[in-house]
Amino acid sequence: MQSALYVALSAQVALERRLNTVANNVANVATAGFRADEVKFATVLSKVGTDAVAYASPGETFISRRAGSINKTDNPLDVAIQGDAWLAMSTPDGNVYTRDGRMQMIETGELRTVDGHPVLDAGGTPILLDPQGPSPTIGRDGSIMQGNNQLGSLGVFRIANDSRLTRYGNSGVISSTQPQLVQDFTSIGVQQGYSEGANVNPVLEMTKMITISRTFESAASTIAETESSLLSAIRALGPSA
Repeated sequence: MQSALYVALSAQVALERRLNTVANNVANVATAGFRADEVKFATVLSKVGTDAVAYASPGETFISRRAGSINKTDNPLDVAIQGDAWLAMSTPDGNVYTRDGRMQMIETGELRTVDGHPVLDAGGTPILLDPQGPSPTIGRDGSIMQGNNQLGSLGVFRIANDSRLTRYGNSGVISSTQPQLVQDFTSIGVQQGYSEGANVNPVLEMTKMITISRTFESAASTIAETESSLLSAIRALGPSA
């Protein structure tokens, strides 16, 4: 009987964590390049007497890598990454990778993200353009042309599938392994004049939120019923006056 109480409680802990990730995803549905949080759950088996009891683990949060929607902006400094790759930017905490390709050029000609971080080239150095030059043209391979002159190239990197990603800001990630420079642009490319939105499906996330809320209420009812049964058993089996 007590096992049911603990199982329901473990379910509530797991559901609360899932609800927090869904709420964060919904809050960032309009954030460019945002990658949704997901939770991987596991079953924890414990021996209680001769019976095995399955508890719900709190779950492991991970960042989803599925692509977001591509939106046309016609801004020459906006790019969207096609395929499984990332842009690099320099931050006070080191190199950070992002799918948010909205860029801006400051007075010195340096390319920066909308948050003010320098955008890095293939060699990991900031990109400098001619602030007095014509509008840049960015090729599929990330090469940046101003007129007939190539002034730089966006660094496009792949992050191994088994790397652990840690969120940095709204749309940046830090990889647990060293990302590799993309050299083959057959299935990966840079698309100028577009930006990538969040990979969050708001309808699906709201459906998840409703389902989680109802399941949480069901677990709460199970706990209440179990407590009531325990109290009844104590009254029935306790010493009579």
